[in-house]
Amino acid sequence: MWGGERPGVSNPGGPALNEKSATPRDHTLPDTRQRVVLVGADLPEHYGTAIGGPADLHELGLLVDTAGGLIVGTVHQKREKPEARTFIGKGKLEELRAVVEATGANLVVFDNELSPAQGRNLTKELGGKDKKEKKDKFAPPPVGPDGSPIRKTRVRSAVETGDKVSVIDRTELILDIFAMHARTRQARLQVEMAQLQYQLPRLVKLWSHLERQAGGIGTRGPGETQLETDRRLVKMRMAHLKKELLAIDEAREVQTRRRREQFAVSLVGYTNAGKSTLMNGITGAGVLVEDKLFATLDATTRRVEIDERRQFLLSDTVGFIRRLPHHLVESFRATLQEVAESDLLLHVVDASHPDPEHPIAAVDEVLGELAPDGLPTLMVFNKMDRVPAELAETLRNQFGRRYEGALFVSALDPAGCAAVREAVESRLLAGERVVRLEVPYTRMDLVAVFHRTGSVLEEEHGEHGVRLAVRLKEEELSRLLGRDSGVKVIA
Repeated sequence: MWGGERPGVSNPGGPALNEKSATPRDHTLPDTRQRVVLVGADLPEHYGTAIGGPADLHELGLLVDTAGGLIVGTVHQKREKPEARTFIGKGKLEELRAVVEATGANLVVFDNELSPAQGRNLTKELGGKDKKEKKDKFAPPPVGPDGSPIRKTRVRSAVETGDKVSVIDRTELILDIFAMHARTRQARLQVEMAQLQYQLPRLVKLWSHLERQAGGIGTRGPGETQLETDRRLVKMRMAHLKKELLAIDEAREVQTRRRREQFAVSLVGYTNAGKSTLMNGITGAGVLVEDKLFATLDATTRRVEIDERRQFLLSDTVGFIRRLPHHLVESFRATLQEVAESDLLLHVVDASHPDPEHPIAAVDEVLGELAPDGLPTLMVFNKMDRVPAELAETLRNQFGRRYEGALFVSALDPAGCAAVREAVESRLLAGERVVRLEVPYTRMDLVAVFHRTGSVLEEEHGEHGVRLAVRLKEEELSRLLGRDSGVKVIA
């Protein structure tokens, strides 16, 4: 994306860096988007990888575009180790200051994670607002039409800061994007929890407005400073969020137990790989599809019918990304746990990516945390319609040999979606056998389960229970017999 630009001031005017933005712009009107400079430092542990290099700055640019910012410049440096005070060296800091002044930028985004002190020092060095500056603690918070507090993300709200320069890192940017895209109550609570975990060590009089929500005068403990009060209020809010999320998780577990009786398939993959498009193509679910990073945060599950006796559940999940903030992994662990309990994963890969190896590795890393023993996986290389013919054959040879049964499709093509569905069906039907069972009359609910999960060939009522001849998978049989069901295998 920026391969032809020098590491210093990259196109100070800005528009060329956002020419491929997913949102059309009316260039007859003044562009009110926040003007952003990207900064990346390539450290020794990154050598030979895409981390810290052009690929990561390209991805950081996509994240900024998703958040609504306008990229006006980039700064890149190779360092043996981060500078303790400002992460980048003194000379590179002067270069960054010049880029900010030349472009009129009011936000600097670091691809590397900054310590709280480094973030504050950089903000001061670049002429930004001193976060220790006193605020009117009794000023009412902004509210929306329904009276609820307006939750602004850093990128969108910083347009109002005028000539002040804010400094954030990759983690905070991703957290902001998650806050923008969270739609369900669970997702909003999970994102807020992740944000609080990130902000807690960075508190410098940023949370005094919480004192009003907690009751105002009289809420501060004996001898507490304002910062101590803020930290206590944040921890109280985090404890409250944990209780709410636990209640949601318990309700979700009831649904999950019911779904475990059916073959479960989860779509996983790098963000913007086309999982939601594939989901819609297979199920017609109408899941939101946008050409943006992290458009999907909330898991969506749909039942797919094979025939009148067989079906499977297909779930669309949040996309992964390199160096996914651990705050998010922890906050979304309950949601991601559904992935770990799947019978089959469809790992969707953007085949048009310049180097598919990196997104594959990023997804495998997160999956390794969720399911260390591994899960049955079918690789689906999507967006083949965007791959030039001469490269398509190379991709098929390279990854087809590595991943048995790998599919190379376009989710926009009905034939591609049909191929994925057929592959899932073949996995579902493989290994089935016919077994004769006797289900006690005290567990008639299991008769319905056998009808749903297998194909009942015979059914008759005996003296002690219902006798069935069922065709189903060995795994399903083991799962149903291992529930203290009282079901006997006759033959």
